[in-house]
Amino acid sequence: MSSQATKTPRLLLSLFLLAVGATALAEDRVHVYNWNDYFAEETLSGFQERTGIRPVLDLYDSNEVLEAKLLAGASGYDVVFPTAHPFAARQVEAGIYQPIDIAKLPGLDQLDPAIMASLAKIDPGNAHLLPYLWGTTGIGLNPDKVRAALGEDTPLDTWALIFDPEKASKLAGCGISLLDDPTEVFAAALAYLGKDPNSQAPEDLEAAAELIKAVRPHIRYFHSSQYISDLANGATCVAHGYSGDVLQARERAEEAGKGVTVAYRIPREGAVLWTDVMAIPKDAPNPEAAHALIAHLLDPKVIAAVSDYVYYANPNQAATPLIEAELRDDPGIYPPAEVRARLFTPDERTEREIRNLNRLWTRLKSNQ
Repeated sequence: MSSQATKTPRLLLSLFLLAVGATALAEDRVHVYNWNDYFAEETLSGFQERTGIRPVLDLYDSNEVLEAKLLAGASGYDVVFPTAHPFAARQVEAGIYQPIDIAKLPGLDQLDPAIMASLAKIDPGNAHLLPYLWGTTGIGLNPDKVRAALGEDTPLDTWALIFDPEKASKLAGCGISLLDDPTEVFAAALAYLGKDPNSQAPEDLEAAAELIKAVRPHIRYFHSSQYISDLANGATCVAHGYSGDVLQARERAEEAGKGVTVAYRIPREGAVLWTDVMAIPKDAPNPEAAHALIAHLLDPKVIAAVSDYVYYANPNQAATPLIEAELRDDPGIYPPAEVRARLFTPDERTEREIRNLNRLWTRLKSNQ
């Protein structure tokens, strides 16, 4: 990409953000609902300095919490960050989001065409959703503790560390955790069983449920963020988790200097490839400010800094050269083609399928 091609979107972006800032005096806030630790330290303060619009940030730790708030209506949020498959897919279908005004968003041509094409399948014309960050869901682990429990030659890139009852029983002492997310856990269990990870066939779901039930006594807890600190300080040794979260745990462990090792592995049986997106609720109180924030996040320098901080890949191709080389070259963040071939995205589910999965999940978590 030529330097002029890179500068032109940035110039247009700066002009737009200045214009928004000049008209933001009456409505000088943008209400944001996002995952915990999902911006760089300077992302929001830089936006406020650039536009004069003050961000108000609330946090959630599961797509289900976000969806419940959006479906209830009048959430009060201007920008939200759902996971595309299957959550944002059904939210678009339900009419929860307003169309994005692409005329206000310079630099859209810098977004990865493959990711945009995958989103177009659930959001025709990319009318409501724009990609923010993407990654995988795999296994975070302490290699030293896992090998001490299972042997030096034990494979580390397999869901067997969680779903093989014999292995799980030996690892229970150093701690195993699962995400508090039925879609993710059932997909992983089905992949381990060699079944379609998106299968809704009753016999497949029952097989996955029995598998999870068999290892349930060895699972310390179900949580979608606690494992970051627990891996980092050595309180657990195996975690079903998001790639960037595990890599954040690795960084924290290295900074602490207490000899705790953390690694991330994409299981050989397959794993979820997910994309988190930016969207504007239909009843957003300040859609103009929402567009300004999205435009800010489309700036290659801004989103590169986010990737550097949260250890997740972003879809902005102009940002890739700006990311720290250590992250850009990490296969856990940007998997090579042969690994990406084993990844899958969760399918959209009907309301009946969601209820069925949630019933199974509640039963399993309560150990019934």
